[in-house]
Amino acid sequence: MNIRFYNTLTNQVTPFEPLNSGLVKMYSCGPTVYDFAHIGNFRSFLFADLLRRFLEASGFEVWHVMNITDVGHMTDDAAADGVGEDKMQAAARRLKHDKKAGKVEDEAVTNPDDPYEVAEYFTRAFLDDGRKLGLKVASEFPQRVPKATDYIADIQQMISTLIERGHAYVGGDGAVYYSVESFSQYGQLSGNPLEALQVGAGGRIDISNQSFKRHPADFMLWKPDPTHIMRWDSPWGAGYPGWHIECSTMSMRALETDVLDIHTGGEDLIFPHHECEIAQSCGATGNDLFSRFWMHARFLLVEGEKMSKRKGNFFTVRDVLSGKATGSPVHPAVLRMELIKSHYRSQSNFTTKGLIESAGTVRRLTELGQRLRDASGGVPEEIDQTEHPVVRAFLHALANDLNVSEAMAVVHAWVASPGSDAAESYGVLLALDQVLGVWELASNDNRSEDTESDTVASLCALIDVARSARNYAAADGHRQQLIQLGYEVRTSSNGTSVKKKLT
Repeated sequence: MNIRFYNTLTNQVTPFEPLNSGLVKMYSCGPTVYDFAHIGNFRSFLFADLLRRFLEASGFEVWHVMNITDVGHMTDDAAADGVGEDKMQAAARRLKHDKKAGKVEDEAVTNPDDPYEVAEYFTRAFLDDGRKLGLKVASEFPQRVPKATDYIADIQQMISTLIERGHAYVGGDGAVYYSVESFSQYGQLSGNPLEALQVGAGGRIDISNQSFKRHPADFMLWKPDPTHIMRWDSPWGAGYPGWHIECSTMSMRALETDVLDIHTGGEDLIFPHHECEIAQSCGATGNDLFSRFWMHARFLLVEGEKMSKRKGNFFTVRDVLSGKATGSPVHPAVLRMELIKSHYRSQSNFTTKGLIESAGTVRRLTELGQRLRDASGGVPEEIDQTEHPVVRAFLHALANDLNVSEAMAVVHAWVASPGSDAAESYGVLLALDQVLGVWELASNDNRSEDTESDTVASLCALIDVARSARNYAAADGHRQQLIQLGYEVRTSSNGTSVKKKLT
């Protein structure tokens, strides 16, 4: 099978083969654990999960590492040299306020002043959300989910190597900076070479401390700060590492290689984070390459708009699963389906209509799977994935730069006519779900049977909310969705109710 992926580094779709035959070493930038992960974060995480599952289904062993950033990620991270406050300290202050206001369970965090405890709290939350959505790496904690605070000695060693090689220096303020002028390829990933970067332009270069640097674009590797709660002794003073150096160190140490096969993340990480990772890693190893393929997921919109707390459309995974986001609980299998069904290089739009469609897909897979499991006695036929026409067509679609739309077209056609051999069809379903990860979530939770009723209740609630806000166009849109599902819709002073049409 000819596997081809788009590589952000070359801006081309090119054939993929790992450096070591049969083994793929893949790193994904994980969460900074200062808050609950939102659905945009998980779009990127689940893209990486789908990629991993596809590679495994294609016969590769995959070492997949996704890090936890629990120190050093600053609040103003649009600039290469992130400035502002450490997000963990800001989270500790916010959580303390929330606890006083009764917004946090008493037993959740006993000492909200402690960034370490805050990090543990949100790490547990991320892993819990990840497992609910079938994120394989979440079940491999801590082996494949390293935390930055566990790699401080390794980080300091890499910084020392960069200084010795002439790629880093101690600035006038005592901090250690990476010298971007020492790496001629800086800008190769993002298209932001030094000559194109203007001081202060678009927030790309921090100007507050440029007098301490050799070049305004130089970025911090270690910041001495005796007042920072999370600090470690170092040759450059007690302090903490920069965000970029953490991922360079963790990826190479955890994957036991200087050159990765694949590095993934959201498109917002291309610059500065991934650009800086390349410069540091190549500077420390002397290699011309850090990762052979860079794959980035595009942003997730909500009902056509950028997520914003101000607009009230900023949703965490927990908001969606609990029903806070839509008015009614959403099954984890439905949310997973919704977040993986769009091509990773296309901007995805999270909508109520999309959730309904995803719920329908999950329901059809669940109902078919239950029938096939019962008819086969729960014993699937072992499927040769390279020979069975359905599975082969499914994998070939994904081999074309993870073309999930084409792959799902194969799935929908097969679900409509799965064949008469129950054991064979059950084996096909399990082979497909090895990649999709949806049937497993749905079949292990009886809430999947209530998916349609949950969706209907949510739409009724949305109609009432829209009408109360005098947004009659939105209310009519939700009403049409219910009608398309086969319901008669009635709205009165008591709210909206539905009745299934007789056919």
